[in-house]
Amino acid sequence: MGNENSERIQTSILNAMEKKALVWLAERQPAWVTSDMLSYVGVAGALLFVVFCILANNNIDYLWLAPLGLVINWYGDSLDGTLARVRKLQRPVYGFFIDHSLDALTTCLICAGIGLSPFMRMDVALVILAGYLCMSIYTYLSTIVMSEFRLTYGKLGPTEVRIIIIVVCILYIFNPWKDVAYEIAGEKWTVFDFIGCAVAAILFLIYICSMVSDLRRLSIQDPAKPFKK
Repeated sequence: MGNENSERIQTSILNAMEKKALVWLAERQPAWVTSDMLSYVGVAGALLFVVFCILANNNIDYLWLAPLGLVINWYGDSLDGTLARVRKLQRPVYGFFIDHSLDALTTCLICAGIGLSPFMRMDVALVILAGYLCMSIYTYLSTIVMSEFRLTYGKLGPTEVRIIIIVVCILYIFNPWKDVAYEIAGEKWTVFDFIGCAVAAILFLIYICSMVSDLRRLSIQDPAKPFKK
């Protein structure tokens, strides 16, 4: 959900297909299912992801179940706004507030799950979290300052990010080199830790490039004016 007066920018790979699927699902939800209920279902999915990631430390087969948490998270998080629009029950201010408040919580949960799983260091997961939250804050600033609600950056959005995490889980299960570690400054790093560092670097790079580009645009739109006594 975003500000009703803001332009919604969606350029992700799966956007067109996802929109049709969400409308189809929204039209078939029982009357007792509400947008708020779906928002909390999304949080429950993120919690389930964390649980299965932790359990995977003792039995790697639990990583097969971790994607289920992300699918449930997608279902709740993506469908809540669509359901409100299909039923013409939009609450722009309330919806924006609850949706993004819970988004911040689920993002923290998912990154914590990755850090508590066997395939990535917690510090690397937290750097990814920092990058993602910077992008989230930038989205909210764009909504308020430029009336642009950016749901995606380039060809990637939240749905594509979830798919990438699911693929990483599966790759880790089948990767014969998952236990190979490299020692750097007395710390052990795996291939997946390096992948996590690359993801974090990309997030911060997108954040910085977007900020610089929009600062130039805003400086022209809102030039400095001489002070008058």
